[in-house]
Amino acid sequence: MNIAKSSIFKHLRLLFTFVGISGTFSVLFSAWLAHAGSSLMFDEQRRLVIALAMQFIHTLALLVVLVWLKLMLATTNTANYSNKFLYTLLITAYCFFVGILFFSGALYFKAFHLTPFFGKLAPFGGSTLALGWLMLAVSAQFRK
Repeated sequence: MNIAKSSIFKHLRLLFTFVGISGTFSVLFSAWLAHAGSSLMFDEQRRLVIALAMQFIHTLALLVVLVWLKLMLATTNTANYSNKFLYTLLITAYCFFVGILFFSGALYFKAFHLTPFFGKLAPFGGSTLALGWLMLAVSAQFRK
């Protein structure tokens, strides 16, 4: 195993763990919102629905990128994949990871009025999610 592959494998454990936790939270929080969330004001409900939708969609996107990356690393003929391609996929994964935390997390905090400051992080999170999709497009340019 070359250096690039071994360093990427170290990141996969963290990111796959995050996918599991984020997916679990998405399902459980959706159930909570459907039942107990009806007592919230309309703006808070709307904000939470957006946060949940973006979290769940990007959790699935992150899962797809991680599975793709793991398949590329497990391929016996890795000469078909450049290190730039693999690292671009890893950057894509981290953009989704950070974007979920900052975008959805900021909306959750804002909906519950825990700290108004966190609401200001949502644009950064949204930009990071968009950057993740752009990095996915860029990764295609590095494939041999």
